[in-house]
Amino acid sequence: MNPGDEQGYDTDERYGGTGQTRTRLPGDEDTYDTARRSMRPSRSLITVVGVVVLLIAAIAFANQNTDTPDNPSDARGPASSPTSPTGTAPVDTSTSGIPTGHPQTKQGAESAAANYTVVMGSPEMFEAERRGTIVDALYDIDAERAKQLDKAYSSPELLSRIGLTTEGKAPDGQTFVSRFVPVGTKVEKFGSDQATVAVWYSSLFGLAGENSRNPVTESWYTTTYQLKWQGDWKIADWEQVDGPVPVRGDQKASSADDMAESVTSFGGFTYAR
Repeated sequence: MNPGDEQGYDTDERYGGTGQTRTRLPGDEDTYDTARRSMRPSRSLITVVGVVVLLIAAIAFANQNTDTPDNPSDARGPASSPTSPTGTAPVDTSTSGIPTGHPQTKQGAESAAANYTVVMGSPEMFEAERRGTIVDALYDIDAERAKQLDKAYSSPELLSRIGLTTEGKAPDGQTFVSRFVPVGTKVEKFGSDQATVAVWYSSLFGLAGENSRNPVTESWYTTTYQLKWQGDWKIADWEQVDGPVPVRGDQKASSADDMAESVTSFGGFTYAR
């Protein structure tokens, strides 16, 4: 996660100086840039769509138990679709709290990419000591690139823009929210010792609390990881793009206090494809 592409801070230093990969923080967009917001569907349209969806679900539920002795169901069940969870067990080991020990398989690579996305989107990436542990555990990059990545996250300009202290902490009375939630993964390429995996995810990012100038907002991204097998899957390179972004619903935003309480009381997950 590096500084954003907008508001006059577009320098190579923000991207670790490689000119190849960039990771844009959700906070890089102008929260109040109304020009970029799509029109919301009317409440009546939302209601109609909601009723139709519920009706379809009810019909499907009513029809799912139609087996009779003369018409038994296929004992094997329906084949899983590409977007369904396919079932390897989650990793049960960790290094300094980071999921590790993914299998050397396609599913293992997808699980690793999803778990690494969660870790990369955590507030801990803005804390120098913890960031070093994360980079050592997840990355297969040389010392110079690791140093550039560290410099990007610790930039006083970036921290100030987000609203954090120089130690990467939230000001008193506010809660720093940075959470990435994977929606799905896709294997682009796979070999026994390398894989290319894309992760589509939503992001919550900002400061929750009284008088926050950077309220928590939602964004959507896809990050594609180049992974190498080094006893576990390691990140060799990565690239992030915006979207796909769904149409926004008609829900009212929660209060800063509700958001802060939810983030601290709802835990995350270890992902397995």
